[in-house]
Amino acid sequence: MSAEPMPARDDTGLDERSLRMLAFEGRAFTQPGPKAEAIRAEFGISAARYYRILGELIDSPAALRHDPMLVKRLQRMREARAATRARRSLPIGRTLD
Repeated sequence: MSAEPMPARDDTGLDERSLRMLAFEGRAFTQPGPKAEAIRAEFGISAARYYRILGELIDSPAALRHDPMLVKRLQRMREARAATRARRSLPIGRTLD
């Protein structure tokens, strides 16, 4: 019985896939279509699954230690999207205060 090799980790404790995802997010994509295609090519998963994994990753202290500027930027972008969704779901004439 052979043991499976442990995934490579950096000094922050992130595995290789997490490191690749953070590096991928550091690239500039201006359109969602090409990014979704690149996600499938790079990681072999759907964009929806990628974003679920990324959401968990950017909440991890290890990711914040690895690249604080990128992780904070991704968190701000996520919060802005959530605020936009919340505003759209409010009845007309109501505001978030």
